[in-house]
Amino acid sequence: MSKAVICIANTLVQAETIVTYLKDAGVSTADISVLLPDRTGSRDFAHEHNTKAPEGATIGGSAGGLAGGVLGLLAGIGALAIPGVGPFIAAGPIMAALSGAAVGAALGGIAGALVGMGMPEYEAKQYETKVKDGNILISVHTDSSEEAKLVRKIMKDAHAEDISTTGEEHVRKSDRAYSAGKSL
Repeated sequence: MSKAVICIANTLVQAETIVTYLKDAGVSTADISVLLPDRTGSRDFAHEHNTKAPEGATIGGSAGGLAGGVLGLLAGIGALAIPGVGPFIAAGPIMAALSGAAVGAALGGIAGALVGMGMPEYEAKQYETKVKDGNILISVHTDSSEEAKLVRKIMKDAHAEDISTTGEEHVRKSDRAYSAGKSL
């Protein structure tokens, strides 16, 4: 069964360190999701903030240190505004989840997307609060228990917080392919 390993990074440097270690360990960038508040404003990006339109939202060259480094290499990176939550930068499968049906679900927003990934509602709301407070959520899709253990170890070694593993019954292969810009 597929699992998602999720954690909270406190800084962009810590998030980029975790993503670098994951890539170095052979984790596909199409399986890595990152979600962080967009605190820079549209002046730093070559795109419009959109709700449910990630296709046209890409990070521009002027993003500099925010998402232009390691995080800029992730699949499907873009900006979106989550109704009632605010502007965010997202990459990976979570971008498709936040842009699609999860936003319109009963919980909506980040918590709705996480519940859609198989996370209990209480935990999902805690992660949403932490991201709203300026932290960075990192989620990694894994296909085996061994891969999930490796991802957890990488996150722990990088001093990530709130490391959690959840089943991904609702994450479809088509969502991961969509976020990676691939067709099935």
